[in-house]
Amino acid sequence: MKIGFIGLGNVGGKLACSLLRNGLDLTVRDIDRDMAEPFLADGAMWAGSPADMAAACDYVITCLPSPSACSAVMEGEDGILTAIRPGSIWAEMSTTDAGEVRRMARLVEEKHAHAIDCPVSGGCHRAATGNISIFAGCDRPTFERALPVLTTLGRRVLHTGGVGSASILKVMTNYLATANLVSLAEALATMKAAGMDLGTTYEAIRISSGNSFVHETESQVILNGSRDINFTMDLVLKDVGLFDQIATDKGVPLALSPLLVDVFREAVASYGPREHSPNIIRRYEEPTGLDVRAPGFPPEIVDDEPEEAGHEVTPGRG
Repeated sequence: MKIGFIGLGNVGGKLACSLLRNGLDLTVRDIDRDMAEPFLADGAMWAGSPADMAAACDYVITCLPSPSACSAVMEGEDGILTAIRPGSIWAEMSTTDAGEVRRMARLVEEKHAHAIDCPVSGGCHRAATGNISIFAGCDRPTFERALPVLTTLGRRVLHTGGVGSASILKVMTNYLATANLVSLAEALATMKAAGMDLGTTYEAIRISSGNSFVHETESQVILNGSRDINFTMDLVLKDVGLFDQIATDKGVPLALSPLLVDVFREAVASYGPREHSPNIIRRYEEPTGLDVRAPGFPPEIVDDEPEEAGHEVTPGRG
């Protein structure tokens, strides 16, 4: 199977590396040709346009920063839709709007091809090792065809239902992670103000009911001071905004979600859209003069688990 991959950024580049590392036939493309050079040096092919990739590949993956970027790659003059082959698969791995991915899926299906929305979850460090989790929204026959590629990209793969279902679940999980990040920033800043040792504070959270995946990753880079988790404030704002819009559209009167949207809207305005998302801690450091850092924490998170063969997760059985 010939696989194409468009979008070699923080997450996409690591996912594409998993394909190449595992010996799959890979063609790549990015708006910045320099991003592709390491892949080309390791044996990947270059696509001159999205259309060229769609014409040459059986399975085309997009991993792009926004729904509008995906639409441009799909519907542009040399876009995927101009050349996608009957029977081939388009897989959207971005965190995107469910309505937009469904619209794109309909256009793909009009070309007698198949569509999947399959966003990932678990952080860039797990994308780098092939241990990330993947949600996949599509019909069951398409899922079964795509599964060998998905289990190369990730460790746990969950079939979520029809196209769009994976995108809805993904923005939900990002909403939960954002709520955890903001609450951790508030907790760490408050403990610093109370005179507590922050290394001890970290361990108290880690061994208690307050622990979480976000704590074991993002709290560490907050305390190191790098605040680098390979995710930026504009992306957080996009994701929590998508979740909040789902709730609004469905008439669910949420209290916390609108507050998180406001927090990150203000943070983007204050610190810039490309600021590292864990630097939401600045919201508490700057008005108080606190320095929420501690020795002994790493500047970045590295997945220390060995790469494992991926598998489908079955609800209720894992």
